[in-house]
Amino acid sequence: MSELDRYLQAATRDNTRRSYRAAIEHFEVQWGGFLPATADSIARYLAAYAGQLSINTLRLRLSALAQWHASQGFADPTKAPVVRQVFKGIRAVHPTQEKQAEPLQLQHLEQVASWLDNEALAAAAEARPADLLRARRDRALILLGFWRGFRSDELCRLQIEHVQAVAGSGISLYLPRSKADRNNLGRTFRTPALQRLCPVQAYIEWINGAALVRGPVFRKIDRWGNLSEQGMHANSVIPLLRQALERAGITAEHYTSHSLRRGFATWAHRSGWDLKSLMSYVGWKDLKSAMRYVEASPFMGMARIDEKPIPQ
Repeated sequence: MSELDRYLQAATRDNTRRSYRAAIEHFEVQWGGFLPATADSIARYLAAYAGQLSINTLRLRLSALAQWHASQGFADPTKAPVVRQVFKGIRAVHPTQEKQAEPLQLQHLEQVASWLDNEALAAAAEARPADLLRARRDRALILLGFWRGFRSDELCRLQIEHVQAVAGSGISLYLPRSKADRNNLGRTFRTPALQRLCPVQAYIEWINGAALVRGPVFRKIDRWGNLSEQGMHANSVIPLLRQALERAGITAEHYTSHSLRRGFATWAHRSGWDLKSLMSYVGWKDLKSAMRYVEASPFMGMARIDEKPIPQ
């Protein structure tokens, strides 16, 4: 790979690159389309999968096709009026409600953290080192993911060298890049120590218990308690969270890794955080992104109205 190719590849996130590659393959192989494409062929492609694929998936396919044409020096056929009209028609004929992860409620966070804490104590008493490490890792990941509002890929890319944790004080975590950091300027995230459900103490217990001094914070653990040198994959966070919740007695089928982020946003909003402070803390750049995560009670305003006497 040349230096030019290396920098061009670095400009696009790995997940985006994989998604675009799969989208182009679907257009060419599964549907039988040809590249460069015409506006008419793309419109027919959309019509062929309307109702089968979600609106967001179709939008991703259009983005991938647009990117391919631009990178190859061709005019972008996805911007043609016929493509826009077909896409608009699909949205009208196949309206769908956007699926969102269930926000993890504070009571469930407390329940799973307590269960993992007890599991660690039992594993230590019964000399089960693999289970002890797994309980400490899962507890640290869940608490840090919740209180910092991290995405799964951000949790999995944390490096010990970029983390400073002081017991009873707080923790700072530096990420060289993230989804919201389009210019790869890097950002330091901070959160204070808490009296209960403390992410700082959970992180320290995990790092010390695993004897980690450098490299990825969160790693795979095999059945014998051996830690991988590589960081966990972002896709492994969902099964980890669901399994921990299920073991703690919580039905977890509607929870995903975004449940931690949505859970914190919902808790903060209901606790009186203003949206500006919440957006700054989590890292959202626009109000629309923030409101997708905030789970507000529809009856909060009614409760306030009910507190005041009705004018006569």
